[in-house]
Amino acid sequence: MARLDRGSVSGAACGPDMPAIEVRSLSFAYPGADAAVLEGLDWSVPQGAFELLVGGTGSGKSTLLSLLKPEIAPAGERTGDARVLGENVADMDVRASAERVGYVFQDPENQIVCETVWHEMAFGLENLGVSRDEMRRRVAETSYFFGLEDWLHRDTDTLSGGRKQLLSLAAVLALRPRVLLLDEPTSQLDPVAEKNFLHALFRVNRELGCTVVVATHQPRPMLEYATRAYRIEGGCICKVADIASLGHREELFSGEVSGWGASRRAKNGVFSSASGQLDSLGPRGGAPGAKKGLKSGKSAEFEVQILSQDDSGVPSRVGGGRILQKMHGGSATTLSEGWFRYDRAAGWVLRGLDVTFSAGAVHAIVGGNGCGKSTMLSVLAKTAKLQRGRMVRGAASAALLPQNPKALLVAETVRGELMEWASTCGYDEDAAQERAAQLGLDGLDARHPYDLSGGQRQLLALAKLLLIGPELLLLDEPTKGLDLANRRIIARALCEHAQAGGTVIMATHDLDFAEQVADDIAMMFDGEIACMEPPTDFFADNVFYRA
Repeated sequence: MARLDRGSVSGAACGPDMPAIEVRSLSFAYPGADAAVLEGLDWSVPQGAFELLVGGTGSGKSTLLSLLKPEIAPAGERTGDARVLGENVADMDVRASAERVGYVFQDPENQIVCETVWHEMAFGLENLGVSRDEMRRRVAETSYFFGLEDWLHRDTDTLSGGRKQLLSLAAVLALRPRVLLLDEPTSQLDPVAEKNFLHALFRVNRELGCTVVVATHQPRPMLEYATRAYRIEGGCICKVADIASLGHREELFSGEVSGWGASRRAKNGVFSSASGQLDSLGPRGGAPGAKKGLKSGKSAEFEVQILSQDDSGVPSRVGGGRILQKMHGGSATTLSEGWFRYDRAAGWVLRGLDVTFSAGAVHAIVGGNGCGKSTMLSVLAKTAKLQRGRMVRGAASAALLPQNPKALLVAETVRGELMEWASTCGYDEDAAQERAAQLGLDGLDARHPYDLSGGQRQLLALAKLLLIGPELLLLDEPTKGLDLANRRIIARALCEHAQAGGTVIMATHDLDFAEQVADDIAMMFDGEIACMEPPTDFFADNVFYRA
């Protein structure tokens, strides 16, 4: 692919010294929000740069990037000036925006509009009126660039989340934008695909002369490609002086060591919500509701789940009439000789799958994009049915958090989401608010779920599921779009669920999270489980999948 012709783009002429992006005194507040998410922000990105944008969940990274693309700019109160290649973003028409600014969403489901990969690649070109011959050439060379030939004629709804993310990037680059904005582009990619994706992105930057800005919570894999990094905090932006400092390993549990899952079982410990560290429980004897050996700050709900029972195991009633109990699952969930495919013409996704998941544990499933992880979760959730084989689900109830949390969000406000299932599942508003506080959703009651950051939507969807108390909790990429603080919140919630006797099965590409949280890690390959081992053993003998 040839380097882009800088003189071919419509709009104001721009020389090599003109910034690719220039933001001055930019402020933005969402409707009904108590405070602005961006305040007087100044930022400049030179042409040809590869920049990282870091910051906490909800800090405004996605908001800032979307304000540079007029078609997707959020509604709200905005002041200040934003320019791309010298042209005010507010003055750009649709064609100029498409040719200048490419945008890859955090959730590819929000971007893909066509039924097949080929048509998705051609969709933007068709809308720009590109000739048929030129369109075919661009689709062909972009497909070769990203290695899409083998699945060019696949239906988009049969692709894995990682392949959808790669398709979103390829379809945008077929338009040959001058500036490329990406929001958490590798969050659904396996470690090998992530390396290939970032190398392709580096080639786009270096060989095609495209300015690249990536908003990410996982900057470590990108440091060898990045030229600069900026951090958004408190509505302002500042340059990261030492970009190498972003490469340190993130410890989820301060003071804890690898293989924490095994130590949890051995110590019979729980988390202190205040510290995030492992605390050991005292003796469980005594009157129902006794709280021996428990440190302050741990959720009252969890204390009752663990301790507030009589000898028969009957739960006590607490907090607004809600019944909270320890889950005495005990029974394993198994798949035996499981075969599944989406239709008769398609290949098998699950091929004689045999696996057993014990109760009272956190299980992590890793593997390449398209290997069958999400499909297996759907089978366990009974939203997909095996064509052959047998499933025995030890849990009486199950809930699935899909890769795209918007599938669970239907209300107009955060409060409405939290209370949606209250009447049918028997919890009250106090319980909903307590769960929201545990997951860092305080103060967001009146916000529309779609005005939240991707990470906040993930936390909201998880809060809804935890409120109904499923024994089997199924999670597809639960840490996607989350910073360290919120990954700690998720880790605590999952471990508390397992400590209460529930079963957690998560498909994830977040190897650090899996290593520090899971009791065992299974690698899926070609529709089967290739191995299932404790984290220490799994990573000790793995060349490509390393935390």
